[in-house]
Amino acid sequence: MSRRRDTMRLGAFLYPGGHHVAAWRHPSSQADAGIDPAHYRRLAKVAEAAKFDLIFLADGVSIRGDDIDALSRTAIRYVGQFEPLTLLSHLSAVTERIGLVATASTTYNEPFHVARKFASLDHLSGGRAGWNLVTSADPREAYNFSRDSHLAHASRYARAEEFVDVVTGLWDTFEDDAFVRDREEGRFFDPAKLHVLGHEGEHFSVRGPLNVPRPPQGHPVVVQAGSSEAGKALAARTAEVIFTAQATLDDATAFYADVKGRLGRHGREPDSLKILPGAFPVVGRTMAEAEDKYDALQELIHPVVGRSLLEQLAGLDLSGYSDDAPVPPANGTEGGKSRQDLLVTIARREGLTIRELYLRIAGARGHWTLIGTPARIADALQERFEAYGADGFNIMPPTLPGGLDDFATLVISELQRRRLFRTEYEGTTLRENLGLARPHHRRHDVARPK
Repeated sequence: MSRRRDTMRLGAFLYPGGHHVAAWRHPSSQADAGIDPAHYRRLAKVAEAAKFDLIFLADGVSIRGDDIDALSRTAIRYVGQFEPLTLLSHLSAVTERIGLVATASTTYNEPFHVARKFASLDHLSGGRAGWNLVTSADPREAYNFSRDSHLAHASRYARAEEFVDVVTGLWDTFEDDAFVRDREEGRFFDPAKLHVLGHEGEHFSVRGPLNVPRPPQGHPVVVQAGSSEAGKALAARTAEVIFTAQATLDDATAFYADVKGRLGRHGREPDSLKILPGAFPVVGRTMAEAEDKYDALQELIHPVVGRSLLEQLAGLDLSGYSDDAPVPPANGTEGGKSRQDLLVTIARREGLTIRELYLRIAGARGHWTLIGTPARIADALQERFEAYGADGFNIMPPTLPGGLDDFATLVISELQRRRLFRTEYEGTTLRENLGLARPHHRRHDVARPK
């Protein structure tokens, strides 16, 4: 296969103390990282100095889990951390080029709120905002929004399809040059360049107009995290970046070809969508050092936490099963279908016990785990990139700040030496750095506001 002419795109996926389920217990991490703005400012500056494309913050609007004992022993269930858009607004003031991407669910938000907040972040940051569109996987979120049951998987995606159309329509309320601010004529904006959405659909009735000028990027970059059939269909039509999880090279290349192959149906070019699988790198200057780092984290996993994490991610009911029992069938919950399928497939393929599977996922939660020297990790990333299994990677440091420091200092320099990653930013906006076109304004007049 011929060498790709493009270079990798890299995201820095930041969990407070790191992605490993026991990261907060490790002496190199910061136990109260989730509520320390100085911690995040430091991480943002490290990531920007290394020329990462973006910072990514995940989110959920519930505490994930009903087992209070397990919850009290972990820091990765959206417990004790900032709301991401508020935090990214803060980080926009101490960074200049790096993209700022946050999750906002289409299941338990309203389109107007999402459109307004991300348009505001795009203005605050000078065109660096990205919206990670998700359909809520955790049924507990329903209880925080006056519902007594979670929407079914198909219903969540039907709502998401309409939701994203409303949001992007609202971002096109004003034309780019609508705000003339002519003091002499007494005209703040040109009324001919205001367009009312007037959306009436199955799930939403949203008149508009949005009360924020068109974002600097036209639209903040639309990101999606979801690999189910419905997720891939939604991404092919609407997403510009996909965060995904594939365990093997064959799985990655199949997913890449599948999703890219769908773009033509929507009049899109392959380069209009960047696929960034998650990668969990444990970096050592020697192989022995890397393995020692990983083993030290694994030894900190409390069994209660491991079992609880597996129940949540894989849709399993482990009550009545010992840790040494084979992994039982999934119980068909309305959670994240693609992640459930991935984890159960791994367990079946390798004949894993419950303990073996929760130890396997405690770091990357089903994403790609890489343990080794900078050269070895760069080799693996290069192979997947050049085989068209990825356009880049969403890097998931095992601990923070050390895991990000290791990757930025050791692995990125190796990727740059191989000319696989930039040494300087190409532009000032997230779109420019990702190589994504700025969307044209779309008129959608229904009726002028009086």
